[in-house]
Amino acid sequence: MARVELTGLQSSKLALNSGHSMPRLGLGVYLSSEGQVAEDAVLWALQAGYRHIDTATSYENETSVGNAIRKSGIPRGEIFVTTKLTEDDQGYESTLAACNVSLKKLGLDYIDLYLIHSPLCGSELRKNSWKAMEKLVAEGKVKSIGVSNYGVQHLKELLHDSGATIRPAVNQIEVHPWGTRSDIVSYCHANNIAVVAYSPLVQGHKLKLQDPILLQIASSHKKSPAQILLRWSLQRGNAVIPKSAKKARIIENASVFDFELSEEEVEKLTSLNENFVSEWDPTVAP
Repeated sequence: MARVELTGLQSSKLALNSGHSMPRLGLGVYLSSEGQVAEDAVLWALQAGYRHIDTATSYENETSVGNAIRKSGIPRGEIFVTTKLTEDDQGYESTLAACNVSLKKLGLDYIDLYLIHSPLCGSELRKNSWKAMEKLVAEGKVKSIGVSNYGVQHLKELLHDSGATIRPAVNQIEVHPWGTRSDIVSYCHANNIAVVAYSPLVQGHKLKLQDPILLQIASSHKKSPAQILLRWSLQRGNAVIPKSAKKARIIENASVFDFELSEEEVEKLTSLNENFVSEWDPTVAP
């Protein structure tokens, strides 16, 4: 595995096939309630140096994300914003309409990365949604487009059977040592599709975070288990979007650029794979 150069929270970026770049570490706001909870989390992250915020229509907190971005005083061009098209909005015209709604809620002129949230709606709607997303790029409303929770079969359909003129820049999937998703990750890397790892901390699964191998590596680096898991994913070439609504945890999760795991440590963690999925797995959908 080629060494991934990681220099800092804002300087470590992943080049996308769209010609844009994405900060390798971002804040996920899944389950951060609309209002003060989500707004505070985003503000704390931006104050801590994060420049990548990941939300979705289905999270119902896009308005709070936009409010926090404006309150931060940070220039819009310095912040990378991802949101996602929910299953209920898939289809050509409904995708165009849904993006406009997200832009209005966020209070933004454009979205940096717009993703199809899952492949669960079926082949025809997936293809029509992608055509609409290509139109959104042409109109300047979206900089990069991609997918989430796509398995290899869905990616092949998009790349070879859909008539797509723009390749997906990103596939956002659950990735951590207990669920490495090596088949999907390998396919993405081979086709120049960036992998964004969600649930990189296994959603705080207690038994996983107490794994003796993880604890030993954390102890040797004087880091938390969460920091080790984030560093593992980063060194394997992924971007990561750990979620938290706690200020101390948000700050801690960003402190992963001042140490490096050895190749042996990365392999020890990778060997924990047991195809574990913490919540849902749309990658197996028809």
